[in-house]
Amino acid sequence: MDKIAIRGVIQFFFLEGKTAKEIHERIFPTLGDSCPSYEAVRLWFNEFKRGRTSIEDAPRSGGPKTAVVPKIIDKVHDMVLADRRVKVRELAEAVGISTERVHFILHHELHMKKICARWVPRLLTPEQKRIRMTTSAECLKIFKKDSTDFLRRFVTMDETWIHHYTPETKQQSKQWTAPGEPTPKKAKTVPSAGKVMASVFWDAKGILLIDYLEKGKTITGDYYAALLVKLKTVIGEKRPGMAKKKVLFHHDNAPVHSGRVASQKLSDLKFQVLPHPPYLPDLAPSDYHLFPKLKTFLAGQKFQSNEDVMKCVNDYFEGLEENHFREGIKKFEKRWGKCVELRGDYVEK
Repeated sequence: MDKIAIRGVIQFFFLEGKTAKEIHERIFPTLGDSCPSYEAVRLWFNEFKRGRTSIEDAPRSGGPKTAVVPKIIDKVHDMVLADRRVKVRELAEAVGISTERVHFILHHELHMKKICARWVPRLLTPEQKRIRMTTSAECLKIFKKDSTDFLRRFVTMDETWIHHYTPETKQQSKQWTAPGEPTPKKAKTVPSAGKVMASVFWDAKGILLIDYLEKGKTITGDYYAALLVKLKTVIGEKRPGMAKKKVLFHHDNAPVHSGRVASQKLSDLKFQVLPHPPYLPDLAPSDYHLFPKLKTFLAGQKFQSNEDVMKCVNDYFEGLEENHFREGIKKFEKRWGKCVELRGDYVEK
């Protein structure tokens, strides 16, 4: 089913009075991997709500004067804030402009760049830098007070999409050639539409819990709260020495993490939450350490189902030495110190 036809279906359900969430839930079982993301459905829902009747792409004359207008910029910005890992191609398809124009908007209008596979503001405001520096100094103080206790109590989590197929990087696809042999051609590939969301909870000893959510499903406050309860149980089973200690918990500021339901559950479980200001993937262990190495391992592999993906990811993590996880968390000390040294600016490496 092509994208124009899918927009027609979204428009039909909109006219029937369905919400964006209801529309996405209705079309996903039928469209499967070709189903647009919830954010794309919501964008078109809002377009129809504003009075748009056409389901065709907007004209792509492409120049900044036609594609880079406040309305388009706002749409791109909203989608990026909703999903920091959204791809340029997905943005272009959603707003109906070329990928070149999306690049222009991201870099020159919104002043954003990608850090650890997430879109973040390229130019932090003085206030954002101040918060980052203050928080890093606070966390560094907690670490240095008793690094052994910190590593024992610290638990972190983050989510990432795992595709049924992730293309190899240019570095991975290099081949040895003899003098005079033609350079191997690399076919242009993109990540597969099939994917599963992995919520990974881990500490300095290894993986504690991985929850997998199929494409089309959404992590809500209640769903995340249930995961936190499950995590508490798993910690008791896998880390009996933590029974009388307070968990030092770390996650980012995604709405589902910082919302009322999750915050209340963290309080009920008596988890101590480590501060994490916005725009901080450069100081998140999953983003700077765990996930990049996982994605490198998965690159070039093809899976036929979500079950195959989950088995491969589980086997990968089970095969890692404890030192792999410990080193990822110990890097915090250097990165916090670097952030303070840079007065709140990004820590690139």
